[in-house]
Amino acid sequence: MRIAVIGTPNRIDELSKKIASEHELVEVKNNNFNNFDLIFDLTFDEQVGRAENYAGINGMPVIVGAVKTQLERVLFEHPSRISCHFIGMNTLPTFINRPVVEMTSTREEERTIMAGIAAKLGWDIQWVQSRVGMVTPRIICMIINEAYYTVQEGTASRSDIDTAMKLGTAYPFGPFEWCERIGVKNVYTTLEAIYQDTHDERYKVCPLLKTEYLSSRAKFNF
Repeated sequence: MRIAVIGTPNRIDELSKKIASEHELVEVKNNNFNNFDLIFDLTFDEQVGRAENYAGINGMPVIVGAVKTQLERVLFEHPSRISCHFIGMNTLPTFINRPVVEMTSTREEERTIMAGIAAKLGWDIQWVQSRVGMVTPRIICMIINEAYYTVQEGTASRSDIDTAMKLGTAYPFGPFEWCERIGVKNVYTTLEAIYQDTHDERYKVCPLLKTEYLSSRAKFNF
């Protein structure tokens, strides 16, 4: 397959490691999707206005980052313009190149189409409900948030928490190691999106985490 991809360098690199060399992965920056079989928009949920880019694409599968937004909301805001097959995916850094790919859809038709694509890619898919935060990001970001609260309260150091979580739960990374790999911006914006969607106090961003996010934003001017 010839596959178009939009995203940050680290996410594109992660996707390239997930896709077999028999498929051609091409980074697209000009919205020209002619002669492609499939599109990945890895940072779609950060700029949902890009839905307009897919208004004229008929019948093509478009796999978009759907952690910080809900597919139903996008389709509601563009009811007659999206005629492609819209499929959501957990595209946060570190979650793309994993044994099981977390995906969501709004129609059974998309799942059937994606099953055929997954067979070609050699992917194992886990379907989840279309909700802000999906499943794995909710769990991991909530753990990271709780770890920040623990440091803020002076209960334990970051290194102690990382060590305890890896030894006690067999997680591949501690909360702060995972936060660094995912990116504090992504952790913050994911938690904020979930909190705004659910108003569940479990996802209310820890002040220390918010401060680090704002500091990084000022440093890198994003």
